[in-house]
Amino acid sequence: MTLHFEPDGAARHEGAALPLLDSLHALAASVPPDRAGIRLHGQPALAALLEHGSIAAIASSCLGAPAWPVRAVLFDKSPGNNWALGWHQDRTVAVRERRSVDGYGTWSIKQGIQHVEPPFAVIAGMATLRIHLDPVPEDNAPLLVAPGSQRLGRIPEAAIAGAVARRGTAVCLAAAGDVWAYATAILHASAVSTSGGRRRVLQVDYACTPLPGGLEWLGV
Repeated sequence: MTLHFEPDGAARHEGAALPLLDSLHALAASVPPDRAGIRLHGQPALAALLEHGSIAAIASSCLGAPAWPVRAVLFDKSPGNNWALGWHQDRTVAVRERRSVDGYGTWSIKQGIQHVEPPFAVIAGMATLRIHLDPVPEDNAPLLVAPGSQRLGRIPEAAIAGAVARRGTAVCLAAAGDVWAYATAILHASAVSTSGGRRRVLQVDYACTPLPGGLEWLGV
C-alpha cells in the first residue's frame, strides 16, 4: 500500500536521509545503548541537521508552512533491548519550563525534561518524522499506522481498537536512510523485533506555530 500524507496521514520519503547517515550513526554511537528511547536536546550539530535542509523541508511540506524541530528521540531496539508499543496517539509535547496556561495540563518530567498535554489541536497541527538508521523489513518492528485516523481528533482509549479496525493497518517498511513522515495525531504502534538485529530510529516532532502564554517548545 502506498500512503500519502494527505489523506492517509503518512508518507515514505525514500533515501531522503542518506546524506545524513554518517553523522547520525556517530550520534547514535555517542549515547547509551541500553535505553529504549533517549531524548536529545542541546546538541548544535543535531540541530543543524534538522532545522534546515531536506529533513526540515519534508516537515514544512507536510504542514504547509515553515516548520522547525521541537523534540527529538533516538529509539534503539536490539536483541537485548526489545519492546512492543500498543496502539496510541501521541499526546504530550516537550517544553523549556513549566507555566500555567489554560488548556495545558497533566505535566510530567521525562529524562529531566518538562512535558505537558496541550489541547489536541496542537498535536493535530504537528508532523513527526522517523529517520531510519537501519533497514526495517517486516521482522524488524516496522511502524504500524491506521491510515486517516489523524482526522478523528482525540480518540478515547476505549475507542482506539474500534478506530484501528475501521481504518485498517498499514506497515511502514523502510531502508536505511528512508524517512517516514506521519501526522503526529495518527494512531500508531509497533511490535517487538524478531530479526535479531538493531532498529535505530531518530524520531523528530515538528511544529509550525509558537505555543501560547509564554510556553516555549523545547527544540533540539
